[in-house]
Amino acid sequence: MDFDTVAGELYGGDLAEFVSARNAAVKAAKAGGDAELAKRIQQLRKPTTAAAIVNGLARDDSDQLRELAELGAELRDAHTRLAGDELRALTRRRGELVRRILHELPSMSDPVTREVEATLEAVAAEPDTAALALAGRLTSVAHQDTDQWFSLAASVPPATGKRPQKLVDKAEPARPKRDHRREEEERVQARAERERLRKEAAERDKERAVAERDLVRTERAAEQAAARVDDLRERLAEAEERAERAKTEFETAKAAFDEADAAATAARKAADAAR
Repeated sequence: MDFDTVAGELYGGDLAEFVSARNAAVKAAKAGGDAELAKRIQQLRKPTTAAAIVNGLARDDSDQLRELAELGAELRDAHTRLAGDELRALTRRRGELVRRILHELPSMSDPVTREVEATLEAVAAEPDTAALALAGRLTSVAHQDTDQWFSLAASVPPATGKRPQKLVDKAEPARPKRDHRREEEERVQARAERERLRKEAAERDKERAVAERDLVRTERAAEQAAARVDDLRERLAEAEERAERAKTEFETAKAAFDEADAAATAARKAADAAR
């Protein structure tokens, strides 16, 4: 048992069984006397649904995912050189590529689609995320645990085996410090904006879930109330029917009583007359 093999099996397996499979691997490593390996395996995070989907692209040897990662390198190079026209063209290519990848994926819920889109954007924006995504070992955009993958560079080389030639050709001496500072500031701002949008989307999803629960609860209450009304109406109809029968029976009994009373009165008068 080695770390890379276990990690590959975990991140390539069923997402729903990740935790149980990881625990089993930890147990096996301990049983084999390798406490350090068990500790490293235990620290492997379960990927988010979006990360698992992007990892699946890597396992399917997606050319588009590699293209997106290489496009990110070109974007960073163009940004460093302040090549405005090239940067705008590359940005359009990135958007088109992300949309094309999303279009070819199976149908997903809106929250998952947004998260996958954000993850793909991060692949183009952040080298660490790109490396993990190409290795099929991405856990989430928020957690980029590249320090865990000490053999990552050896086990997952880029598609071409080297940086794109045009990036090498365009390499220049160190840029003025202010360029790097500006680039880092914009990266920080972009990350903050993505995080804000993710939090806002999560909040909207939470509000929608609460509203949906309230809707289901009130709908169930309305159904129960309607059923109660129907039951009461049925009981009222039965009571009215019984009352009508009782009224008819009362009138019949009263007529019989009146007839019997009249007969009794006549009999008494006849008896008195015979004396």
